Amino acid sequence: MAKPIPYQPLLLRLAHGAIAILVLLALISGFWVYNTYDGRWGSLPLPKIPDIQGLHGTIALVLLLLFPFFALYCFHWGDRRLLHKKSLAQLSQGNWHAWQRLANTLMLVAVTFALISGRMMQEEWLPTGELNRGWYLAHLGAWSVVLLSLLSHLILGAKAGGRPLLVSMVSFAIRPEDRRIGNWWRGGRLKPSNQVLLGLEIVILLGMVIAFVLPAIITAR
Repeated sequence: MAKPIPYQPLLLRLAHGAIAILVLLALISGFWVYNTYDGRWGSLPLPKIPDIQGLHGTIALVLLLLFPFFALYCFHWGDRRLLHKKSLAQLSQGNWHAWQRLANTLMLVAVTFALISGRMMQEEWLPTGELNRGWYLAHLGAWSVVLLSLLSHLILGAKAGGRPLLVSMVSFAIRPEDRRIGNWWRGGRLKPSNQVLLGLEIVILLGMVIAFVLPAIITAR
């Protein structure tokens, strides 16, 4: 007997969908930048795109503007999908839901560091062959972790919830309670459900502030 398709809140689907599209576009355009100017660890015969750095930077900027709101939603409305107190014990027991929550949590952290390191790069580095800059190498590492986290997120999501879970995240079904925007905010909590998530929320939000402010301070000097 086929498993029923669960219903996901509309706000979750909208926020998750927007961030997912931006992350995918950032990963693809980021690889295109690497493929165009670097390629030390492998490359593909991709066509040259004019101002690929500018395109990647625009996508990343939109992601940077929206990501703090998605993080707030994850920590205050969707924290049951993140790590909790029992997760570590469940990981050792092979609990796929626990591994999925770990992948979800790591994804938030990885995107944060990718945004910070990307913002600290200078646009002229790659065209002039400055490929060993610390922030560029850090950004490559962060990009790799985001890619691995995304793959883990998808694989573990399929393992934990199967096809019904994946379908539920892209479903267009809307229940009556989701037709009023005022109902979207129900079910939230004032602070995350545990101290680990509270600490991660502080780190991620501070990271977003750093990504906005530090490049401007350095440029002004």
